[in-house]
Amino acid sequence: MKIGFIGSGNMAQAMMAGMIDKGIVKSTDIIATDVYKPALEKTKKELNISTTDCNIELVKNVDVIILAVKPQFYESVIKEISGAVNDQQIIVTIAPGKTLEWIKEAFGKDMKIVRTMPNTPAMVGEGMSALCHNELVDEADINCVIEIFESFGKAEVVSEKLMDVVVGVSGSSPAYIYMVIEAMADAAVADGMARDQAYKFAAQAVLGSAKMVLETGIHPGALKDMVCSPEGTTIEAVCVLEEKGLRSAIIEGMRATTKKARTM
Repeated sequence: MKIGFIGSGNMAQAMMAGMIDKGIVKSTDIIATDVYKPALEKTKKELNISTTDCNIELVKNVDVIILAVKPQFYESVIKEISGAVNDQQIIVTIAPGKTLEWIKEAFGKDMKIVRTMPNTPAMVGEGMSALCHNELVDEADINCVIEIFESFGKAEVVSEKLMDVVVGVSGSSPAYIYMVIEAMADAAVADGMARDQAYKFAAQAVLGSAKMVLETGIHPGALKDMVCSPEGTTIEAVCVLEEKGLRSAIIEGMRATTKKARTM
């Protein structure tokens, strides 16, 4: 199997590195293009992949085409390559707001299309990706794409109507968590801890808490209750956070993200 990336930015690099590390494909079976040559050269040097300056050449030599450019460039890229793609290739998109129907209309013909939404933790092998696909994608096709995305984290197939929700709950959410980590560290620094140490304590606490949810299967509320001893320190913080509207702020922020995704 040969995989082509049109675009070689951070997300594309994370995806390539995961596939290579997990042995899904050899580095030489990955071909990439990018209008920004320094990024393409960096990717080639670090991952030993093949590169080309021509999107058409890439399309003619791969089985899976991953459109890893920014959403505003999708229309021009698809227009450029539409005449070269064939109905046996799988088109994979990673752009918010670009529906399966939009992609089909942009190509102007029936294609195997898988719409995905990964997130930036893919860069450290802990991504969370959602996938949906059109009726031309068979079981072998979607399993192939799932294998690609599970090489740099976890992946699940969802209905297309949930893809904009995915943007809020995982696509954009690393930014919210970074804000939480930064705020936690700021508080620790205010109380005397060194900045680097504060970031380490805060980030590890978030990482460990997330693993507790995923690996124990215990409801997050129950896990919270386990930490909140009567008249203890944690319940004092929880009371303040509830008073300040932590939950409602997160909910409203995520719903704003989903609403924005639906208009893109």
